[in-house]
Amino acid sequence: MKMSKEQMHWMMKVFQPERTVASLPGAVSLTEQARAALLGLDLDYYSTQLAKLTAGAKTSARMLLAAPDVGAMIDKLPLRKNARIFAFGDSRTSDPQSWAVILQELILAQRPNDNISVVASAVSGDTTTHGLVRISEVVAGSPDWVLFFLGLNDARTQGPEPTKTIVHHEETARNLAELRSRVMRETEARCLWITPAAVNENQVSKHWALSHFGVRFRNEDIAQVATAMRSLGDPVVDLFERLDASSLTELLMEDGLHFTQAGQQRVALEIVRSWSELL
Repeated sequence: MKMSKEQMHWMMKVFQPERTVASLPGAVSLTEQARAALLGLDLDYYSTQLAKLTAGAKTSARMLLAAPDVGAMIDKLPLRKNARIFAFGDSRTSDPQSWAVILQELILAQRPNDNISVVASAVSGDTTTHGLVRISEVVAGSPDWVLFFLGLNDARTQGPEPTKTIVHHEETARNLAELRSRVMRETEARCLWITPAAVNENQVSKHWALSHFGVRFRNEDIAQVATAMRSLGDPVVDLFERLDASSLTELLMEDGLHFTQAGQQRVALEIVRSWSELL
């Protein structure tokens, strides 16, 4: 199937083959050409677009720093020199121009001498159950902070008339509690939880790729994930509450699910704003 430019752009933002197969022995030798081929894309297009997406994250960081108070917020983030931050999530975090990449650019620009790193530990399609397997990578990385933006895919349903979510909301709550317990028990890191934002249900159901695989979402199910995060007792960036329907129209791609560059920029801003207010 020959893809349109919009479809190829969507593939680039949503899927990162090197992350999906990261646990396999040959993953480290997965070349850029191989990654492009797995997505059904031409190597030149893949390389050019990847560079554009990365540049977009840098542009978003510059735009944020040009706004009043954002630089001061970055200065106030409770981060020591040489701190390691892990952004733990799914496709909304693995995106080459994600909020995590923007956050790294913000910190590099505003606090260049602090040697603070942001590591994106994220795999497209992951649920909190997948997260229980991958959290060992984060624990082994000696984090100072773990920023959890996970759980949206727990609320995913399959088929035109779904009867259940991929992960039941009670199991999601148990998984989140276990992720928190692992971090608290095995590291000295603090946790910051980012609730999944709502989606445009109608656009998701009609999207060329998502509909092909029977993917559906209901915002009432996503709300259950947000509720579970709020109950953990840690600081929360509540995107489910902050990003209303009118905001999401401007911030989501045509699939009604993933963030545009402007959307990722807004997520980064909301995280920095909430995080900077912590003692």
